[in-house]
Amino acid sequence: MPSYLTPGVYVEEVQSGARPIEGVGTAVAAFVGLAESGPFHRPTLVTSWDQYVRTFGTFAPDTYLTPAVHGYFANGGGAAYIVRVGGAAADAPQSSAPAAAPSVALGGFLFSARPGSGGDVSVEVTDAEGENPPEDRFRLLVRQAGKEVETYDASTRKSIKSYLVAQARRSRFIEVTEEPGAAQSRPENQTLALAPAAPATGAARIDPAEFLGDAADRTGLAGLEAIDEITMVAVPDLMSAHQRGDIDAEGVRTVQLAVISHCEQMGDRVAVLDTPPGMGAQRVRTWRNDDAGFDSRYATVYYPWLKVFDPSTGQNSLVPPSGHVAGVWARSDGERGVHKAPANEVVRGALDLELRLSKGEQDLLNPIGVNCVRAFPGRGIRIWGARTLSSDPAWRYLNVRRLFNYLEESILLGTQWVVFEPNDDRLWSSIRRNVTAFLTEEWRRGALFGRTAEEAFYVKCDRDNNPQESIDLGQVVCEIGVAPVKPAEFVVFRLAQFSDSTSLVNE
Repeated sequence: MPSYLTPGVYVEEVQSGARPIEGVGTAVAAFVGLAESGPFHRPTLVTSWDQYVRTFGTFAPDTYLTPAVHGYFANGGGAAYIVRVGGAAADAPQSSAPAAAPSVALGGFLFSARPGSGGDVSVEVTDAEGENPPEDRFRLLVRQAGKEVETYDASTRKSIKSYLVAQARRSRFIEVTEEPGAAQSRPENQTLALAPAAPATGAARIDPAEFLGDAADRTGLAGLEAIDEITMVAVPDLMSAHQRGDIDAEGVRTVQLAVISHCEQMGDRVAVLDTPPGMGAQRVRTWRNDDAGFDSRYATVYYPWLKVFDPSTGQNSLVPPSGHVAGVWARSDGERGVHKAPANEVVRGALDLELRLSKGEQDLLNPIGVNCVRAFPGRGIRIWGARTLSSDPAWRYLNVRRLFNYLEESILLGTQWVVFEPNDDRLWSSIRRNVTAFLTEEWRRGALFGRTAEEAFYVKCDRDNNPQESIDLGQVVCEIGVAPVKPAEFVVFRLAQFSDSTSLVNE
């Protein structure tokens, strides 16, 4: 309390006791896989497809990370953490190493397009900004497909930081070296098209350890442990490594179990798993029950693979569905809320399916938690399942798991102010009031089941569950119970015949 020594009027700011709990984000994905460029291992945040391309490059043959991320953003994804793996194999001989692009001489420098720059790259030399710039200064504009992607204020003087060769080392699109035997001079103003480098025909060899990474070094899958906001995890290039023979079936199971374990340990995210390609419905059933044997409330699996357009080949190709599915989750969260099962939703960008499933085939897969993607005449390609891989009926549905993740994380972050407060009735009352207000709002949005708020949830934090022994241990216990809404997975209409005479008799 402040002390008042001089007569006068004073204004004090006091806490009202109302500390609203805000809902956390539910649609932040993490992808682990192979890319043609960009930083290795450590998670990198991207918030758009253009940002991903600038950092990690565009489509490359025999990899699935880029199609997965493209499908994620196309279907409504807003932010994603990318972990590029495969760096450990960079020093090993690779049968698929890209060939260098032809160089073009200009002003005593050799200009060429970097491997993986995507083609249609050009450079333009213009005058440096300002009045009377030094003779060695000029501006270099880098364009791809006519769009300006990089700008450098460069110089021909080797002794300064803006030397052209040094500047170009930061470029993702061009390489600049000194032309042997030529003197470097300020290039004439002009535009120069660069021939593209020959693309790689495959990816570096990779093993399960590359995907798993190390938590201490913040690498691979383990590097995602330090990022709280992630809510879904996918490893699409696990399947490309399996197709190339780098990882066998047991290695696939090892990595997928590690993804599930990561999500269970973190408790705030769900794994989006892919089935191996080329499987029929019966084989997927065997894989699910015998080969994989997963049982987790923090994991899902989707089948079959999607057929999408591949710009790197100009043809349609098959990709695992996890990236597109994660985007549908994000879109459903934004349009309806995390309580809505992300199913009966169109998969944008999917041209066809690896296998068009029948109802009978899905009858084999849905009860064991394999979420099918189906093609329906006149309704497009849709996700037609919303189950986890849990054998516990309480956690059968994906939206229930993700709703609890959302509620738990929101309450956890929204009640941090409670720590070290006096542990008495006033504190318990404040906790009850704040949590009740948050859950009431969620009930009004349709996230909880019940005609009234009292039917939908309860919050108990009083002397009954906070005895003196608990207080002496420095603990405050708040019990919360919620009734989540569950999806109408099976819609049944019961039809019966009746006649006018039957109606009159009943009257």
